Amino acid sequence: MSTAGKVIKCKAAVLWQLNKPFSIEEVEVAPPKAHEVRIKMVATGICRSDDHAVTGSIGEGVTTVKPGDKVIPLFTPQCGKCRICKHPESNFCLINDLGKPKGMLLDGTSRFTCKGKPIHHFIGTSTFSQYTVVDEIAVAKIDAAAPLEKVCLIGCGFSTGYGSAVKVAKVTPGSTCAVFGLGGVGLSVIMGCKAAGAARIIGVDINKDKFKKAEEVGATECISPQDFKKPIQEVLFDMTGAGVEFCFEVIGNPDTVAAAVASCNESHGVCVIVGLMSATDQVRIHGNLFFSGRTLKGSVFGGWKSREHVPKLVSDYIEKKFNLEPLITHTLNLDKINEASELMKTGKCIRCVLLP
Repeated sequence: MSTAGKVIKCKAAVLWQLNKPFSIEEVEVAPPKAHEVRIKMVATGICRSDDHAVTGSIGEGVTTVKPGDKVIPLFTPQCGKCRICKHPESNFCLINDLGKPKGMLLDGTSRFTCKGKPIHHFIGTSTFSQYTVVDEIAVAKIDAAAPLEKVCLIGCGFSTGYGSAVKVAKVTPGSTCAVFGLGGVGLSVIMGCKAAGAARIIGVDINKDKFKKAEEVGATECISPQDFKKPIQEVLFDMTGAGVEFCFEVIGNPDTVAAAVASCNESHGVCVIVGLMSATDQVRIHGNLFFSGRTLKGSVFGGWKSREHVPKLVSDYIEKKFNLEPLITHTLNLDKINEASELMKTGKCIRCVLLP
């Protein structure tokens, strides 16, 4: 029976308070309005907004997807009209819900209701639900042959890391790289460095349990800062002779950001900040580090233009240009979301895929 135009009742993980566990609730998901898409979730990776989906209904005016299409919701939309979308090297669309989150769709309202109360959306995707509604500019149609329980990682974590290496840093063949933080995004950075032809990829993390997986996906060696008496940037200079050419901070810690910058080759080293820091974090970096030519860059979603590049990345996966399987260490049902969250926080998983 068609659900087009009707409210759908389904299960969702709702966060009622900050710093509290998710609560599995029955929610009501309203039908999409104009230029919106309602999606049936098939798999979502737990991270920040890792996700993907399938069939649903569409609102008036939607032309880029139709009921039955496989799609991936996008936490960074691509309107295609703003000055950022029109710039060939930019991807942080001005119509986003990241900088100053509103928790609503573009028309300023929510499609979720629980216990008679409206529920906020999460960065335009809200994938911890069996059904969700997103704006058309925040959804990408993908190959019908794509396995959703795998390519869901392309919705956030993998693309962010991989793109930071191949698109933002533009890692060169034969170069030396260092990756601070060996979680799912950090491992994806390593995969990008390897794909770009880096000769040496040094993984840096205090959790040595991550070293084996890092080497499996392409790290040539791994080190822990706790094993040395000197600062890690000095260790990396000693190891390489002149500092690394490409360095990636994938933790979001001001101290490791400063160390990552200082680890770069003084004349042409490039440091990319991939980790998410809070709005109140301050990074202390010696100004003379940039005198000789180091470069510090930021990265969001790996530099990819979301609606344009996500389908291509999915096709690349289908064509076996990269392998997502090593990143997925756990698969759990949605009602185990708090268990999945704990696995992520304690570093006991790389990526946990939730099946709504």
